[in-house]
Amino acid sequence: MDLIYWKDTERSGMVLTALVVGLLSLFQLSIISVVSTVSLAVMCFTISVRIYYQLLYILNWGDGEHPFKSYLDLNISFSGEQADFYMQKAISLTLSAVDTLRRLFFVENLFESLKFLFLMYLVTYLGGLCSGLTVLIISVIALFSLPLFYERWQDQVDGFIGKIQAQIDNVKDFLRRLAQGGGPPPDTTPGGAKPKTQ
Repeated sequence: MDLIYWKDTERSGMVLTALVVGLLSLFQLSIISVVSTVSLAVMCFTISVRIYYQLLYILNWGDGEHPFKSYLDLNISFSGEQADFYMQKAISLTLSAVDTLRRLFFVENLFESLKFLFLMYLVTYLGGLCSGLTVLIISVIALFSLPLFYERWQDQVDGFIGKIQAQIDNVKDFLRRLAQGGGPPPDTTPGGAKPKTQ
């Protein structure tokens, strides 16, 4: 189990390194240059390995099996049902996003639209501090790092997130009551009955 976990971690580290190096290259080079250079490097490697294995076979030092046979045999096709499922899912997500933006921009709910306005205001500051490419690089690093961090410190993270969520719920409840004209918090007693005082 530990060996499998180590191999998965090593593969994730290789993928993370490749992604970060590729994204950092975009700071200095165009995307066309990056794609063509990476393609050349990959092709030089695969062709060299292919020729090496072929020479081993000619010299009777190898079995002649294709070095990338496992990758060539991977089934990457979709059945008709799978294609329909993913297409419907993509269309559903797109329509849901468009519907959400429509309700936010045309102020179906004032409170939700104000939250979106505040978020966009914060994004303008983020845009002034860094570029979209920088945010993308940070997101890629976080995508690979946060699961490992959460796995090691799960209890502490859950407790911290619970406290933050409680504060957010309190603020949301206060703002919602303020938007509705103020007033005391809603009665949580079953049936709305007030407890008797002695």
